[in-house]
Amino acid sequence: MKKLLTLVLCASFVLSGCGNMSNLGKGTAIGGGSGAAVGAALGLLLGKDAKSAGIGAAIGTAVGAGVGALIGNKMDKKAEELANLEGANVEVVKDGNDLDAIKVTFESGILFKTNSATLSDVSKKSLKEFAAQMADLPDTDVTVLGHTDNTGSEEYNAKLSLQRAEAVASYLKTCGMDKNQMKRVEGMSYKLPIADNATAEGRLQNRRVEIYISASEKMIKDAEAGNLK
Repeated sequence: MKKLLTLVLCASFVLSGCGNMSNLGKGTAIGGGSGAAVGAALGLLLGKDAKSAGIGAAIGTAVGAGVGALIGNKMDKKAEELANLEGANVEVVKDGNDLDAIKVTFESGILFKTNSATLSDVSKKSLKEFAAQMADLPDTDVTVLGHTDNTGSEEYNAKLSLQRAEAVASYLKTCGMDKNQMKRVEGMSYKLPIADNATAEGRLQNRRVEIYISASEKMIKDAEAGNLK
């Protein structure tokens, strides 16, 4: 119990200083010591870090500071290009190799109707633009993760979150993205909330699809050889 209380208190202190956090973090409430509150705290604290989702961990290679800087420069430039995507929040995060990666989050309210995995016309436009802007960065790994709020059963949300992730991945392929670039397409159900599921605003934020763009093994080797353009 002491560890649990410490975790909640630490989360509260961290969040109290996040006045300029992204719109994904707004509306999160930590309190009461309940499992839901702790889950929201963990999700928010870890959500900006791709390590929490295992992004890039499969490569498992030690990367020097110079290589990291080259890759970071590429990711920073691409994140700036992607920043104007409609209905999306774009962040630079750290992957499992401590390399910069890009996290693009689409709210499910933009992508889908309630309880649906059929993409909206607005989302298709944004995803098509995303695929076009990624055409000059083929040597990256792409991960698509679907998330839900905690309304309904675990079984239902696991299925819905996977269907939504697959819908996004499938459409990106029709827009020209290489299927081999997509290393992982997975439904996370409500296991990684970024806001408090006890509020309507929090549940809205938790219903989302995240796309992670991380350095592939080839990109890392190119950077090590000085061939990363």
